Parts: sequence; C-alpha cells; structure tokens
Amino acid sequence: MKILVVEDEQLLRDNIADYLKAEGNVCDLAASLDEATEKIALYDYDCILLDLTLPDGDGLKLMRILKKQDRDDGIIIITARGSVDQRIEGLGLGADDYLIKPFHLSELSARVLAIVRRRSFKGNDLVRFNELNIDIQSKTVKVHGEPISLTRKEYDLLLYFMANKSKVISKSALVAHIWGDHADMADSFDFIYTHIKNLRKKLVDAGCKDYFQSVYGVGYKFSAE
Repeated sequence: MKILVVEDEQLLRDNIADYLKAEGNVCDLAASLDEATEKIALYDYDCILLDLTLPDGDGLKLMRILKKQDRDDGIIIITARGSVDQRIEGLGLGADDYLIKPFHLSELSARVLAIVRRRSFKGNDLVRFNELNIDIQSKTVKVHGEPISLTRKEYDLLLYFMANKSKVISKSALVAHIWGDHADMADSFDFIYTHIKNLRKKLVDAGCKDYFQSVYGVGYKFSAE
C-alpha cells in the first residue's frame, strides 16, 4: 500500500513510517501543509495519515483540496485529544477515521488496512479473481488453492493490479505507487517490465491464466477480457 504521512513532529513521523514500511508499505513523508499539497499533486495514495495542526496551516485545508478534486484517497486524521471540533469537521469533509495522540502503531496499521479493504475490496480480507486468491491480512497468494511465493514488490504489484482490474495503468503510475518518492531516482522504467515479467511467469507456472495485457506506449492492464 502507498501511504502519505503528514506530521510535523519528526520523531512521530519517522516512527510511523518505519513501522508501516516494516509491514511492507511504501511511505511518503510531509512535515507541512505545503509539502503535503505538493505530494498529492504528484501521487495518489491508498491512505493519508493527516495531522490537523501543521506549522504552515490547518490540515483541514488539505482535505478541502482533496474533496474539490473528488479524490478517493483514504484519510485518517491524527489529532490532539482536545480538538473535537476539528475532528468533526474533518469527518464531515470525508475522513474515514481518526486517532487521538498518543496511539499504538499497531492500531494505526490495523485501521489503515481496514480503510484500504473497505475502499478497494468492499471490506473483504480475501480478494478473489477466478483461480487467483489474495489474503490481504496474511499477505499470501494462491492459485487454484495452492500457495505461491512472491517477493514483496511482486505482491504489491499484484494487489495494485487486482484493485484496478480492467483499468489501463501507466508505467509511471506503477512506479509511483510501488516505489513512492524513490521513483524519481529511476533512469528508466525497464525494471517495471522485469518485475511484471517475473510475476507473470510465477503465476502462469502455477496454473494461472495470463491476465496481464501490455498497452503499447502506455502501460499495462489486468483483465480477463
């Protein structure tokens, strides 16, 4: 999953990012409203963790921007105990959930997963597509009921394609979603082809139909058509 952490307290921001990365997520970081606004202009996110009290403005302003753009990023408000009015307004603007500081990182991770499940997979832990099954909770993949071994990036790519079935996804969108801020360091997108080629082979070798379709000059589509 691709997550944006908007938090001006460096220690908390880094702790959140380290915990979520250790669970296999991609995390972008923003310490201010301006930085967060720049990030959402460049990328879409599965979930945004948003502190409402930022050094250069109110985090609610970011929510208004997202709402105006009709974005579908999940949002969890991170807030101080006393800011009840802000929480209410944030929920009214479309936030999915909120956490009051201090909180346990394990609870934060569980809430992020719940939001992504609800938004992308109708609340299901088990995602099915014909003979292909993904258990989001355990991060396991099965073909015809038999488990197959994928690298973390291969798993992330497959889950992203499953969440966007039948949609044409550009190579740049794939890189941004799976590699986050580090995507800018790539000289070319050849490595995306390599990852998809390896993923494709593992699935087909396990008896899965080849659902990956190359769209010339654009990217890829995951579809049974």
